[in-house]
Amino acid sequence: MSEAREIPGWTHVYSGKVRDLYRPADGGDGRMLVVASDRVSAFDHVLSPGIPGKGELLTSLSLWWFDQLAGADGGEAVPNHLTGEAAPPEVAGRAMIVRSLDMLPVECVVRGYLTGSGWLEYRAQGTVCGIPLPAGLQDGDRLPEPIYTPAYKAPLGEHDENISFERTVELVGAERAAELRDASLSIYRRAAAAAEARGLILADTKFEFGVDEDGVLRLADEVLPSDSSRYWDRQSWETGATPKERMASFDKQIVRDWLSARWDKQGTPPPLPAEIIDRTVARYRELLERMTA
Repeated sequence: MSEAREIPGWTHVYSGKVRDLYRPADGGDGRMLVVASDRVSAFDHVLSPGIPGKGELLTSLSLWWFDQLAGADGGEAVPNHLTGEAAPPEVAGRAMIVRSLDMLPVECVVRGYLTGSGWLEYRAQGTVCGIPLPAGLQDGDRLPEPIYTPAYKAPLGEHDENISFERTVELVGAERAAELRDASLSIYRRAAAAAEARGLILADTKFEFGVDEDGVLRLADEVLPSDSSRYWDRQSWETGATPKERMASFDKQIVRDWLSARWDKQGTPPPLPAEIIDRTVARYRELLERMTA
Protein backbone atom coordinates (compact mmCIF):
# COMPACT_ATOMS: atom_id res chain seq x y z
CA MET A 1 0.00 0.00 0.00
CA SER A 2 1.42 3.36 -0.98
CA GLU A 3 2.11 5.93 1.70
CA ALA A 4 -0.43 8.68 2.32
CA ARG A 5 0.67 12.11 1.13
CA GLU A 6 1.44 14.98 3.47
CA ILE A 7 -1.22 17.71 3.53
CA PRO A 8 -0.53 21.05 5.23
CA GLY A 9 -2.84 21.60 8.20
CA TRP A 10 -3.82 17.92 8.41
CA THR A 11 -2.33 14.88 10.15
CA HIS A 12 -2.65 11.42 8.65
CA VAL A 13 -4.25 9.00 11.10
CA TYR A 14 -5.36 5.95 9.12
CA SER A 15 -5.29 4.27 5.73
CA GLY A 16 -7.91 1.79 4.62
CA LYS A 17 -7.90 -0.32 1.48
CA VAL A 18 -8.60 2.60 -0.83
CA ARG A 19 -8.92 5.76 1.31
CA ASP A 20 -6.74 7.79 3.66
CA LEU A 21 -8.05 9.60 6.73
CA TYR A 22 -6.72 12.82 8.26
CA ARG A 23 -7.52 14.99 11.27
CA PRO A 24 -6.75 18.70 11.66
CA ALA A 25 -3.13 19.18 12.69
CA ASP A 26 -4.15 21.35 15.64
CA GLY A 27 -5.76 18.41 17.38
CA GLY A 28 -9.19 18.34 15.86
CA ASP A 29 -12.42 20.30 15.84
CA GLY A 30 -14.88 17.58 14.97
CA ARG A 31 -13.83 17.40 11.31
CA MET A 32 -11.96 14.85 9.25
CA LEU A 33 -10.51 14.78 5.74
CA VAL A 34 -11.24 11.67 3.69
CA VAL A 35 -9.03 11.23 0.64
CA ALA A 36 -9.83 8.69 -2.09
CA SER A 37 -6.67 7.14 -3.50
CA ASP A 38 -6.15 5.43 -6.84
CA ARG A 39 -5.75 2.10 -5.06
CA VAL A 40 -8.16 -0.64 -6.05
CA SER A 41 -9.19 -3.64 -3.99
CA ALA A 42 -10.89 -6.91 -4.81
CA PHE A 43 -11.62 -9.95 -2.69
CA ASP A 44 -10.39 -8.00 0.38
CA HIS A 45 -6.92 -7.44 -1.12
CA VAL A 46 -5.37 -4.20 -2.33
CA LEU A 47 -4.16 -4.73 -5.88
CA SER A 48 -1.21 -3.32 -7.78
CA PRO A 49 -0.85 -1.07 -9.62
CA GLY A 50 -3.58 1.45 -8.89
CA ILE A 51 -6.01 2.89 -11.42
CA PRO A 52 -5.00 6.45 -12.41
CA GLY A 53 -7.75 9.00 -11.83
CA LYS A 54 -9.94 6.55 -9.92
CA GLY A 55 -9.98 8.63 -6.74
CA GLU A 56 -11.27 11.72 -8.51
CA LEU A 57 -13.85 9.86 -10.59
CA LEU A 58 -15.34 8.04 -7.60
CA THR A 59 -15.30 11.11 -5.38
CA SER A 60 -17.10 13.11 -8.06
CA LEU A 61 -19.81 10.46 -8.34
CA SER A 62 -20.15 10.14 -4.56
CA LEU A 63 -20.49 13.90 -4.11
CA TRP A 64 -23.11 14.00 -6.85
CA TRP A 65 -25.11 11.31 -5.05
CA PHE A 66 -24.77 13.08 -1.69
CA ASP A 67 -26.21 16.18 -3.35
CA GLN A 68 -29.10 14.26 -4.89
CA LEU A 69 -29.95 12.55 -1.62
CA ALA A 70 -29.73 15.87 0.23
CA GLY A 71 -32.75 16.95 -1.78
CA ALA A 72 -31.46 18.06 -5.17
CA ASP A 73 -33.57 15.32 -6.76
CA GLY A 74 -36.71 16.66 -5.11
CA GLY A 75 -36.85 13.89 -2.51
CA GLU A 76 -36.62 14.07 1.25
CA ALA A 77 -33.18 15.13 2.45
CA VAL A 78 -31.04 12.34 3.90
CA PRO A 79 -28.66 13.70 6.58
CA ASN A 80 -25.01 13.12 5.68
CA HIS A 81 -21.54 13.81 7.07
CA LEU A 82 -20.36 16.51 4.63
CA THR A 83 -19.43 19.93 6.04
CA GLY A 84 -19.66 21.73 2.70
CA GLU A 85 -16.06 22.95 2.87
CA ALA A 86 -13.67 22.78 -0.05
CA ALA A 87 -10.90 20.20 0.20
CA PRO A 88 -7.26 21.34 0.38
CA PRO A 89 -5.73 22.06 -3.05
CA GLU A 90 -3.25 19.18 -2.64
CA VAL A 91 -6.15 16.71 -2.83
CA ALA A 92 -8.80 18.77 -4.62
CA GLY A 93 -11.22 16.61 -6.57
CA ARG A 94 -10.50 13.45 -4.60
CA ALA A 95 -11.29 14.44 -1.01
CA MET A 96 -14.17 15.41 1.26
CA ILE A 97 -14.13 17.31 4.55
CA VAL A 98 -16.62 15.61 6.84
CA ARG A 99 -17.83 15.83 10.40
CA SER A 100 -16.65 13.20 12.86
CA LEU A 101 -19.28 10.58 13.62
CA ASP A 102 -19.63 7.55 15.82
CA MET A 103 -19.49 5.06 12.95
CA LEU A 104 -21.71 2.00 13.25
CA PRO A 105 -19.99 -1.37 12.66
CA VAL A 106 -22.48 -2.46 10.00
CA GLU A 107 -22.19 -2.42 6.23
CA CYS A 108 -25.74 -1.92 5.02
CA VAL A 109 -25.90 -4.01 1.85
CA VAL A 110 -28.97 -3.85 -0.39
CA ARG A 111 -29.42 -6.25 -3.31
CA GLY A 112 -31.97 -5.65 -6.03
CA TYR A 113 -30.61 -8.28 -8.42
CA LEU A 114 -29.20 -11.76 -7.98
CA THR A 115 -25.48 -11.92 -8.76
CA GLY A 116 -22.01 -12.29 -7.27
CA SER A 117 -21.72 -14.12 -3.96
CA GLY A 118 -25.51 -14.00 -3.66
CA TRP A 119 -25.87 -16.04 -6.84
CA LEU A 120 -23.38 -18.62 -5.60
CA GLU A 121 -25.29 -19.07 -2.33
CA TYR A 122 -28.64 -19.14 -4.08
CA ARG A 123 -27.45 -21.80 -6.51
CA ALA A 124 -26.31 -23.97 -3.60
CA GLN A 125 -29.04 -23.31 -1.05
CA GLY A 126 -31.83 -21.24 -2.56
CA THR A 127 -31.04 -18.35 -0.23
CA VAL A 128 -29.03 -15.11 -0.18
CA CYS A 129 -27.45 -14.37 3.20
CA GLY A 130 -29.92 -16.84 4.66
CA ILE A 131 -32.96 -15.14 3.12
CA PRO A 132 -35.08 -17.64 1.11
CA LEU A 133 -35.79 -16.63 -2.50
CA PRO A 134 -38.19 -18.06 -5.11
CA ALA A 135 -36.98 -21.07 -7.08
CA GLY A 136 -35.93 -20.77 -10.71
CA LEU A 137 -33.99 -17.51 -10.61
CA GLN A 138 -30.96 -17.08 -12.84
CA ASP A 139 -27.72 -15.13 -12.51
CA GLY A 140 -28.54 -11.46 -13.07
CA ASP A 141 -32.28 -11.75 -12.45
CA ARG A 142 -34.15 -8.96 -10.73
CA LEU A 143 -35.37 -9.93 -7.26
CA PRO A 144 -39.09 -9.67 -6.45
CA GLU A 145 -38.17 -6.95 -3.93
CA PRO A 146 -34.81 -5.49 -2.87
CA ILE A 147 -33.40 -7.32 0.14
CA TYR A 148 -31.32 -5.99 3.03
CA THR A 149 -28.31 -8.20 3.82
CA PRO A 150 -26.11 -6.48 6.42
CA ALA A 151 -22.48 -7.35 7.08
CA TYR A 152 -20.18 -6.79 10.03
CA LYS A 153 -17.49 -4.31 9.00
CA ALA A 154 -14.23 -6.09 9.68
CA PRO A 155 -10.93 -4.37 10.53
CA LEU A 156 -8.40 -3.83 7.74
CA GLY A 157 -6.95 -7.16 6.60
CA GLU A 158 -9.93 -9.22 7.75
CA HIS A 159 -12.97 -10.37 5.81
CA ASP A 160 -16.33 -8.68 6.25
CA GLU A 161 -18.88 -11.11 7.66
CA ASN A 162 -22.48 -11.40 6.51
CA ILE A 163 -24.76 -11.16 9.53
CA SER A 164 -28.45 -11.55 10.24
CA PHE A 165 -30.77 -8.69 11.13
CA GLU A 166 -30.94 -10.20 14.61
CA ARG A 167 -27.17 -9.91 14.93
CA THR A 168 -27.43 -6.26 13.86
CA VAL A 169 -29.89 -5.74 16.72
CA GLU A 170 -27.31 -7.19 19.11
CA LEU A 171 -24.65 -4.81 17.74
CA VAL A 172 -26.56 -1.52 17.63
CA GLY A 173 -29.93 -2.06 19.32
CA ALA A 174 -33.37 -2.79 17.90
CA GLU A 175 -34.38 0.79 17.10
CA ARG A 176 -31.11 1.68 15.37
CA ALA A 177 -31.03 -1.63 13.47
CA ALA A 178 -34.50 -0.97 12.09
CA GLU A 179 -33.49 2.59 11.19
CA LEU A 180 -30.45 1.31 9.28
CA ARG A 181 -32.52 -1.24 7.37
CA ASP A 182 -35.30 1.17 6.47
CA ALA A 183 -32.94 3.98 5.45
CA SER A 184 -30.84 1.63 3.31
CA LEU A 185 -33.81 0.20 1.43
CA SER A 186 -35.28 3.67 0.91
CA ILE A 187 -32.04 5.13 -0.44
CA TYR A 188 -31.48 2.12 -2.69
CA ARG A 189 -34.95 2.42 -4.26
CA ARG A 190 -34.43 6.13 -4.82
CA ALA A 191 -31.00 5.64 -6.37
CA ALA A 192 -32.15 2.69 -8.50
CA ALA A 193 -34.93 4.85 -9.97
CA ALA A 194 -32.42 7.59 -10.79
CA ALA A 195 -30.11 5.09 -12.46
CA GLU A 196 -32.95 3.53 -14.44
CA ALA A 197 -33.91 6.96 -15.78
CA ARG A 198 -30.40 7.13 -17.26
CA GLY A 199 -30.47 3.70 -18.86
CA LEU A 200 -28.63 1.99 -16.02
CA ILE A 201 -29.37 -0.68 -13.43
CA LEU A 202 -28.17 -0.38 -9.84
CA ALA A 203 -27.90 -4.08 -9.07
CA ASP A 204 -26.63 -3.78 -5.51
CA THR A 205 -24.71 -1.45 -3.22
CA LYS A 206 -23.68 -0.86 0.36
CA PHE A 207 -24.09 2.09 2.69
CA GLU A 208 -22.35 3.09 5.89
CA PHE A 209 -23.84 5.27 8.58
CA GLY A 210 -22.67 7.09 11.67
CA VAL A 211 -24.32 8.93 14.53
CA ASP A 212 -23.59 12.58 15.35
CA GLU A 213 -23.41 14.21 18.78
CA ASP A 214 -27.18 14.75 18.73
CA GLY A 215 -27.95 11.12 17.99
CA VAL A 216 -28.89 11.79 14.35
CA LEU A 217 -28.17 8.97 11.90
CA ARG A 218 -26.08 10.28 9.00
CA LEU A 219 -25.08 8.72 5.70
CA ALA A 220 -21.29 8.57 5.73
CA ASP A 221 -18.11 7.39 4.05
CA GLU A 222 -18.84 7.28 0.30
CA VAL A 223 -22.19 6.70 -1.34
CA LEU A 224 -23.01 4.72 -4.47
CA PRO A 225 -19.57 4.82 -6.12
CA SER A 226 -18.67 2.16 -8.65
CA ASP A 227 -16.18 0.61 -6.22
CA SER A 228 -18.91 -0.62 -3.88
CA SER A 229 -21.93 -0.72 -6.19
CA ARG A 230 -22.79 -2.78 -9.25
CA TYR A 231 -24.05 -0.73 -12.17
CA TRP A 232 -25.19 -2.45 -15.37
CA ASP A 233 -26.29 -1.18 -18.77
CA ARG A 234 -30.06 -1.63 -18.88
CA GLN A 235 -30.28 -2.30 -22.62
CA SER A 236 -27.66 -5.06 -22.36
CA TRP A 237 -29.56 -6.57 -19.43
CA GLU A 238 -32.79 -6.64 -21.43
CA THR A 239 -31.32 -8.04 -24.65
CA GLY A 240 -28.25 -10.06 -23.64
CA ALA A 241 -28.41 -13.80 -24.24
CA THR A 242 -25.90 -14.77 -21.54
CA PRO A 243 -25.20 -13.48 -18.01
CA LYS A 244 -21.95 -11.91 -19.22
CA GLU A 245 -23.78 -10.03 -21.99
CA ARG A 246 -26.65 -9.08 -19.72
CA MET A 247 -24.44 -7.64 -16.98
CA ALA A 248 -22.35 -5.15 -18.98
CA SER A 249 -20.90 -3.39 -15.94
CA PHE A 250 -19.67 0.07 -15.04
CA ASP A 251 -17.81 -0.99 -11.92
CA LYS A 252 -14.73 -3.00 -11.06
CA GLN A 253 -16.24 -6.26 -12.31
CA ILE A 254 -13.63 -6.16 -15.09
CA VAL A 255 -10.98 -6.40 -12.37
CA ARG A 256 -12.84 -9.14 -10.48
CA ASP A 257 -13.32 -11.25 -13.60
CA TRP A 258 -9.68 -10.94 -14.67
CA LEU A 259 -8.46 -11.77 -11.18
CA SER A 260 -10.82 -14.71 -10.69
CA ALA A 261 -9.53 -16.34 -13.87
CA ARG A 262 -5.88 -16.09 -12.77
CA TRP A 263 -5.72 -16.21 -8.97
CA ASP A 264 -6.95 -18.71 -6.39
CA LYS A 265 -7.25 -16.01 -3.68
CA GLN A 266 -4.20 -17.38 -1.89
CA GLY A 267 -1.06 -15.34 -1.34
CA THR A 268 -0.32 -12.14 -3.25
CA PRO A 269 -2.62 -11.23 -6.17
CA PRO A 270 -0.97 -10.85 -9.59
CA PRO A 271 -0.39 -7.30 -10.88
CA LEU A 272 -3.10 -5.82 -13.06
CA PRO A 273 -2.16 -5.42 -16.74
CA ALA A 274 -2.46 -2.07 -18.48
CA GLU A 275 -5.41 -3.24 -20.59
CA ILE A 276 -7.51 -4.05 -17.52
CA ILE A 277 -6.61 -0.73 -15.90
CA ASP A 278 -7.52 1.22 -19.04
CA ARG A 279 -10.83 -0.58 -19.51
CA THR A 280 -11.79 -0.10 -15.87
CA VAL A 281 -11.09 3.62 -15.74
CA ALA A 282 -12.97 4.08 -19.01
CA ARG A 283 -16.04 2.41 -17.52
CA TYR A 284 -15.78 4.51 -14.34
CA ARG A 285 -15.64 7.66 -16.48
CA GLU A 286 -18.57 6.60 -18.66
CA LEU A 287 -20.69 5.88 -15.58
CA LEU A 288 -19.96 9.32 -14.13
CA GLU A 289 -20.86 11.01 -17.41
CA ARG A 290 -24.11 9.06 -17.83
CA MET A 291 -25.26 9.63 -14.26
CA THR A 292 -24.42 13.31 -13.99
CA ALA A 293 -25.17 14.60 -17.51
